[in-house]
Parts: sequence; structure tokens; C-alpha cells
Amino acid sequence: MNKTDSKILYLIRGISVFIMFFYSVYLQYIPIILFKIDIHNITPVHSVLLSTFSSTIVLFVLFFIYRNELKKEFKIFKDNFVENIDIGFRYWMLGLFVMMISNVIITYFLKGGGANNEVAVQNMIKTLPWLMLIDAGFIAPFNEEIVFRKTLKDIISNPILLCILSFLLFGGAHVIGEAKSLTDYLYIIPYGSLGASFAYCYYKTNTIFTSMSMHIFHNTILILLSIFVL
Repeated sequence: MNKTDSKILYLIRGISVFIMFFYSVYLQYIPIILFKIDIHNITPVHSVLLSTFSSTIVLFVLFFIYRNELKKEFKIFKDNFVENIDIGFRYWMLGLFVMMISNVIITYFLKGGGANNEVAVQNMIKTLPWLMLIDAGFIAPFNEEIVFRKTLKDIISNPILLCILSFLLFGGAHVIGEAKSLTDYLYIIPYGSLGASFAYCYYKTNTIFTSMSMHIFHNTILILLSIFVL
């Protein structure tokens, strides 16, 4: 198989994974039907349980699809652990800095009301905090790194284009659909900045486990702060 054929196959696989990821919410109908849950009276507890269910199914599917590549990339991550973590931490800090600055500008100077996606997540954390630690702290980073980083890097070799697309897609996925005003769309910037930094981590280390580790670390810290501080 030549390089062009490989890129085409990666493109087809990537598109399929994106479609599955964005429509995975419909997997929630499986427990809804099995347990005869009234969709007109979904409680906050139901919402967390259903979200975790669909996220877990996606995780297993992604692991099955990418299992051989993940094994190879985990070896790269393990063999160069200190260097990979060092690179990951430095670029995570850069992404976090841009994320924080842009959040402050949008929220306090442009009078944004805060990212609606973040509000929804905070409500879910308050409902079932320790399950959300598993869902948003571990499962979501795994799924999102495969979908928004690995699928793109398999197709795109240019690091600048890789970071730009990851910025737009990752940021857009967290904002579009939840935005209620034009200002809300600006929250693509803080989410996207972190997505771009994770993409560059992956490019620099050639192992998805670098960006995945930073993503898990980032989400876990935020969730623990929400549980114990906020």
C-alpha cells in the first residue's frame, strides 16, 4: 500500500470516527429504552449516567479501532517518559495561559456569560461528582484525544495546519450547539488554544499518550477543584 492509499484510508477512518463521536449521544437511547426511562422527565442523575454510558461505549470502540497503534505509541511514550512529560507540561502551560487570558477578556471585558458547556459540566459534577471524575476526567480525554488529535495527525503532516484544525474543531465542539449569542462563539478561543497545544504535544513527541496525559491531568485538576473548592 502506497502513501496516498494510506492517507485515503486514514481520511475515511477519521471521518467515520468523527461521525460516530458526534452522534454518540444517540447511544443513550439504549438504556432509555431498556430501563423505560421517560425522556420528558430526565433527572440530573439520569443525565450523568447516560452521558457516562455513551462515552464508555465510544471509548471501547475507539480502543478496538486503534488498539495496535495505541500499543506502539504507548511504548514510545514509556521509553521516553521524562522527555515526553516535560514537553507535554510545557505546552499545556502555554495553552492554559492563553485559555485563561482569553477567558478573562471574553467574560469580563466583552461581557460574555461564560461558556455554556462549562456550566452544564459544573451542574453534572455537582450531581454525581465522583462518576464525573471518571467520565470527564479520564474517559472524555481519551476519546477527545483520539478524535481531535490522532485522526487529524494521521492525515496531516504539517504541524501548523494540524494545530489550526485542532483549534477550530476542538474549540467548536465545545461551543457550537451550546452558544446562545455571538459572544458565546468567542469561547472557541480558550477551548481551541488548549486543543492546539495538545496537538503540538502530539506532533513533537509522536505519541498520543503525551497529550492524553496532559488532558487527563487538566480535566482531573479542574474537577477536583470543583468538588472540593467551588
